[in-house]
Amino acid sequence: MLLADDLNQLLDVLPKYISDNVKKSPNCDQLIEIVLDIGRRPEARYANGTEYLSYKTVVWQDLDYILKRLGKFSGDNRAGIEKTLHRISSLRNRNRSVIGLTCRIGRAIFGTVSIIRDILEEKKSILLLGRPGVGKTTAIREIARVLSDGMQKRVIIVDTSNEIAGDGDLPHPSIGKSRRMQVSNHQNQHEVMIEAIENHMPEIIIIDEIGTELEAAAARTIAERGVQLVGTAHGNTLENLIKNPVITDLIGGIQYVTLGDEEAKRRGSSKSILERKAPPTFDVAVEIRDPNTWTIHEDIEKSVDYLLQGQNFLIQTRSLLNQTNKVDCKIFYNQKEFAKPPTSSLKISSSDKRQKNTHLLNRNKHDELTKKKFKEFTFIYVYGINNQDLKSLIKTLNLPIIITKEIQFADAILALANLVKNNRKLKQISQSRKITIHTIQSNSLLQIAKALRILAKNNSKTLPQPNKNNQNVSNLIREEFLTPLEETRLAIEEIVMVKNVAVDLIPRPTLIRKQQHELIHHYQLDGITVGTEKNKRLRILPK
Repeated sequence: MLLADDLNQLLDVLPKYISDNVKKSPNCDQLIEIVLDIGRRPEARYANGTEYLSYKTVVWQDLDYILKRLGKFSGDNRAGIEKTLHRISSLRNRNRSVIGLTCRIGRAIFGTVSIIRDILEEKKSILLLGRPGVGKTTAIREIARVLSDGMQKRVIIVDTSNEIAGDGDLPHPSIGKSRRMQVSNHQNQHEVMIEAIENHMPEIIIIDEIGTELEAAAARTIAERGVQLVGTAHGNTLENLIKNPVITDLIGGIQYVTLGDEEAKRRGSSKSILERKAPPTFDVAVEIRDPNTWTIHEDIEKSVDYLLQGQNFLIQTRSLLNQTNKVDCKIFYNQKEFAKPPTSSLKISSSDKRQKNTHLLNRNKHDELTKKKFKEFTFIYVYGINNQDLKSLIKTLNLPIIITKEIQFADAILALANLVKNNRKLKQISQSRKITIHTIQSNSLLQIAKALRILAKNNSKTLPQPNKNNQNVSNLIREEFLTPLEETRLAIEEIVMVKNVAVDLIPRPTLIRKQQHELIHHYQLDGITVGTEKNKRLRILPK
């Protein structure tokens, strides 16, 4: 990995007592920024900590010394040094006088893009996410060079703050043959984005810091014209972007949808849910956790849909191995609420094994790969059963079960008997694909637990040991019969109080329901009677 930082050119504009101490530091290559505030000691901030550069405090003469050697600050209070990638940002008081400076070190790092080179070759639009300072701008600078020099593409960079290609009229050589369009005013970035495609016929447009609705709309316009996009947005993960109403259009936009009764039963969800409004602007999302570790969502459309539905999906983490040209790729099932299956890893050479890597990560192979990776797990398709209860019991009993939304990849179907009775379509699918339908009479905790254990047992010779913290629960579920009060206690302590969701108990006679009511009140909860005359049961309500 080759690194170029032009650090001496930045040190030349700083007071001598500061620059000399920076040069003496053994961690110069780890330097992130230098902070100078009036009345405080100058600080050097590194990747692994902070240290003071002098016992002397910064005075206004020090700032004036620096300002005289810099060009004018733009409207966003940023300035640069010509032919370098450094950025100097100012702090101002109410009178608009400069009282502090942040000197951020800009570096060109060659070789990091080998992590996603296979994706670049597939001509997919890529959105990079990550916290400020994690290396998004450095990454797209290297992407620009690889696309323009290595792949001979016509690349236009919309450089709002001159961070990508540096200050001055001549762009920094780290962007290769890419052309750069400067933005005079940050508020006009969306206009320059449209101008780039209308006037300069690019194959690829690179944009840093998409942060407004107008810029998100301009990005969509560019994508719809068939131009490949590479952009960045602030947000640590894809979930953060979904929750950001300003730029959520980048992933298709979010809207509330009201489902019909039948569809809500099929999904096992409420009638009001969140769904994606339109196709995403970008094809791939990359979460940069640190400069050498990237999490890839190769099908951003599918990832967003699964996140909105609260479902689990495959994700991958790629890490660049130090001093080598190899990428370590770990593929695992993203499931926060379930007991996580063991992850698997494989080493991939970015140069020699690119075809194999592309095949492995192909979105059309998503579900086949899931099945291969987790052979010991039973994949079930759920119809009309409360998903919260299912997730809670799978976790509590530590069962090797994964819920899938793709019925063709299910090993079994778990459904309510009354919903399956007249559902010809579901029966036809199960017969054609030879998938067994396992039915239960109600959404009661006990019936769901028994069904899950049967499904897990049918797919495995040995069941996993229950969690130590839930030994009593698993023992109870193993029994063919639970006493009414034991069932009630189990439902309250393991489901209602933990997950804050309602739970239906097994239908019981009136006298037994009264006893169950007393136990529910003992826990300071409420319960209601639901069901028909022969199927009356208690429903425990959360607080």
